[in-house]
Amino acid sequence: MQTDVDLRAANTLVLPGKAARYLKVAATAQLTDPVLATGRRFVLGGGSNLVLTGDFDGLILHMAIPGRRLLGEDAEAWYVEAGGGENWHDFVQWTLAQGWPGLENLSLIPGTVGAAPIQNIGAYGLEVSECFHTLTAWDFAHGDFVSFDREACRFGYRDSLFKQQGWHLNGRLAITSVVFRLPKAWRANPLYGEVGEELAARAIAAPAARDIAAAIIAIRRRKLPDPAVAPNAGSFFHNPVVAPEVAAALKQRFPVLPCYPQADGRVKLAAGWLIEQVGWKGKALGPVGMYEKQALVLVNHGGANGADVRRTMAAVQASVREKFAVDLNPEPVFL
Repeated sequence: MQTDVDLRAANTLVLPGKAARYLKVAATAQLTDPVLATGRRFVLGGGSNLVLTGDFDGLILHMAIPGRRLLGEDAEAWYVEAGGGENWHDFVQWTLAQGWPGLENLSLIPGTVGAAPIQNIGAYGLEVSECFHTLTAWDFAHGDFVSFDREACRFGYRDSLFKQQGWHLNGRLAITSVVFRLPKAWRANPLYGEVGEELAARAIAAPAARDIAAAIIAIRRRKLPDPAVAPNAGSFFHNPVVAPEVAAALKQRFPVLPCYPQADGRVKLAAGWLIEQVGWKGKALGPVGMYEKQALVLVNHGGANGADVRRTMAAVQASVREKFAVDLNPEPVFL
């Protein structure tokens, strides 16, 4: 256990703040220490979905539990387990190298395996919930390990039981491992426009899983800034999901507005497009602005703090609300 630990290196926006107490968790047995169950607590993964607003007066548990293995298989699927502290992108590439496709559309998403189901991460036509099987977590409230299957996680768009219950904020659960179900009857999922275009440019008509991964990695590297060069937290706002009549009215006013019908009848709008239309792409407010190549990404241009992020976030939200009467909600956790 360390005290008074600087957290700049632990969040990809490189915002200032210190933890009163800090513990790097590299083994599940560490979590059973009753001392950890007392006081304020926050479970930290890769820090890529976090806005640090200042010092944290509690305990930061920095999850670093490793491990990846084939847990088992049946006639229909492989069941692959990874430790909660595994780097997500590295894990995805490892599954592909083993010949177990299915996660390739989620390549190059930052963060850890343990954080993936909390956010129900998704990109390029796939959400992690579609390949999720079960997870194991330490429950500080009950002092025991608990398991959740896909139904129990109550997944939604960038949502899960863990967010619905606020456990991602109060540190009640620490996810130690996740099992993924990867079907053997694999089918390519290149339907997202940019992916198809990238594959066509590479003259790949019948892509393998690793072809799709390579295409998505190339797209993301072109569009998104490297946090090591331009500190950021990835896509900063959720794509808003609105009632069909709201989408229809907006489409009438703005015919080129990107709209994506959802299974529940609602319509998802492209937050990046909305932000770009109100002039925030490449625009900054003090040390914080929206990235010049992708309006959905908020960037720390240097020396920013949590208050600077809040200020720019509020200004972008106000601009979009004024023009489109649509509310944008941030993706990252504010601590």
